[in-house]
Amino acid sequence: MTVHFPRPVLANGTAVVLCGGALLGALAAGMAGCRTASGCRDGAMPASPVTNPGNAAFYAADGAFQGAAAKEAYFAMMRAFDYPIPAVLGTDEFWVCDFLQRDFETLGMGGIFWINANGAYGQAGSKAYAGAFKDGTYGYLGHEIYLLPGQMLPEHRHVGGHGGFGPKMESWHVRYGTVEFFGEHRGAGDETLIADMPEEQRPFGFGEPWFRARYVARRTAGQIYSLEDPESWHFQRAGANGAIVSEYATYHNHVEFSKPGMEFSCSEARR
Repeated sequence: MTVHFPRPVLANGTAVVLCGGALLGALAAGMAGCRTASGCRDGAMPASPVTNPGNAAFYAADGAFQGAAAKEAYFAMMRAFDYPIPAVLGTDEFWVCDFLQRDFETLGMGGIFWINANGAYGQAGSKAYAGAFKDGTYGYLGHEIYLLPGQMLPEHRHVGGHGGFGPKMESWHVRYGTVEFFGEHRGAGDETLIADMPEEQRPFGFGEPWFRARYVARRTAGQIYSLEDPESWHFQRAGANGAIVSEYATYHNHVEFSKPGMEFSCSEARR
């Protein structure tokens, strides 16, 4: 017996074929009439200009980092990209950091950990799990990264062994804007040498004795880049319009910076 399923239709009544170019053509025709605040953009370009206001906006006269000003710059970027701003971003769950460098314009980030969970399978759930993995541990993370135009994270790595967990492994999903990913090793295969970049485009720290990264790969909204090598040094830098990046990873419980004296903290007033 042959069963015939009804062909799906678009809102305008047009039937589509569930394969090949016919479906793509029908979807394109439907998208042509979309009416949203973001106007069907793919996320790479903002609806209005995004600016990095510079260090003068982020530090008081005594050198203290102004977290509220940093957050407002990120909120302006979010609005430019039509990025949803949930209420939780109005709390301390949304954090900003200049890594004690007093150069937030160049080196800094904002972020929120949507989830950073770990535990033992045998202790999970409303009743104790007693399956084959009851003695094993798990850990996973969901994180959003906010970067202003040209802003970068410091070079860092995640070393295993702390609390019984292995090195943090992670993938980055560029949601809005564009990003350059820097690292010690080739991963996806399309990386190029940092040394081949024009000198004025090379990242902060390149050429210093502590700097480890050798390669760079570029991604735009909707694309993903992954850390392939455990415990390898890496970081990322936003493009000209800034970036909002979703990170999917194993449990995060340790970070180590390549630059001496750097910490996951904010600059206080000079004494």
